[in-house]
Amino acid sequence: MNLREKLSGRLSKNDVLGLAKQMGDDGMKEELYQLTLDCNSRVAQQALWVFQHFDDADNEWLYPRHDELIDRVMEEHSETRRRMILNLLVRQPFYEDSLRADFLDFCLGNITACSQPYAIRALCMKLAYEQCRFFPELLDELKATLDMLAQEPLSPGVASAKRQIMQKIKACRKKG
Repeated sequence: MNLREKLSGRLSKNDVLGLAKQMGDDGMKEELYQLTLDCNSRVAQQALWVFQHFDDADNEWLYPRHDELIDRVMEEHSETRRRMILNLLVRQPFYEDSLRADFLDFCLGNITACSQPYAIRALCMKLAYEQCRFFPELLDELKATLDMLAQEPLSPGVASAKRQIMQKIKACRKKG
């Protein structure tokens, strides 16, 4: 059975973990990556699910696709795939000299978007911080965005993410 066929069927978490361990060489990872773009939604989602279970060393294979993943997440219509791609981006490093204003705006906008699922809002908080932490003025903007959330009831996950990011912002200010 080929990889696409396997991903088109029902998979358990153990199946996904096994597939993640089998993706040893770059050719297999590339095949899996191409399947994240598959027109079959189940295949694409399950391919992303496998990537989410890569260990740290294998996850580095995605680093050169950083900008492509950012482009994809901003265009993605499926909330499930958007959340999965954001999860992949949370595991990637962000650098001061490669800040993308369009992605920062995307993250800041989704933090306050009540129409977005809680997981997407929490992931966008984390990603916004990773981009803002290099610049005091952007940390101020992120703090102001997080302060706007006081006007609405938050899920425990979003409230926890907000608390953690606010603590990180305070720690950054003490350093600077």
